[in-house]
Amino acid sequence: MMIKEIVLATHNADKRAEMADLLNHLGMTVRTLAEFPQAPDVIEDGETCEANAIKKARTIADYTGLVAVADDTGLEVNALGGRPGVYAARYAGPNLTYEDNWKKLLRELQGVPLQERGARFVTVVAIARPRTDQVETVEGVLNGLIAERAVGTSGFGYDPVFFVSELGKTLAELSHSEKNRISHRAKAFAKAKGILQQLEKSVHVGAQQ
Repeated sequence: MMIKEIVLATHNADKRAEMADLLNHLGMTVRTLAEFPQAPDVIEDGETCEANAIKKARTIADYTGLVAVADDTGLEVNALGGRPGVYAARYAGPNLTYEDNWKKLLRELQGVPLQERGARFVTVVAIARPRTDQVETVEGVLNGLIAERAVGTSGFGYDPVFFVSELGKTLAELSHSEKNRISHRAKAFAKAKGILQQLEKSVHVGAQQ
């Protein structure tokens, strides 16, 4: 048996598109939850990004019968004691917008000088095989600063206010290809691709024996 298909365990269209780009050239069909409209919404109630990613991957793998790839991302801001952390996607409250979240962040950092606005994005990717407890996780980190105002129109989430010092730009000022070379998610998915390629080989070898 060869793994010919995987499924991305997210209902977020922006994340789905970015994840699919990052898993390009795998030699597998990448399916999305748009093809599984009855797939359950997974409540992300874990205290860590790893816990949330594992829960999403396991749930969707068991529902679809496919190897599932899930991620969860946190934003840790030093001046806020690590907040919003795992709650980054819903920082301003449930069902609010990306802009609501980063505007709240900027309000909380008002008056904090740029050099004290250090932050990091952390993405954890989980890969789960259906009907097993086997889940593998990898992590990607991007260090930067929270800008004093939003700049740029590309990307999503906190991209307009996350300043990458070595590039002198926010993530929202980068093209998709530029972002997908340096981002926290790109780093995590580069590792995830390696796991998927090894998983494909191991399953294929096992089937030949």
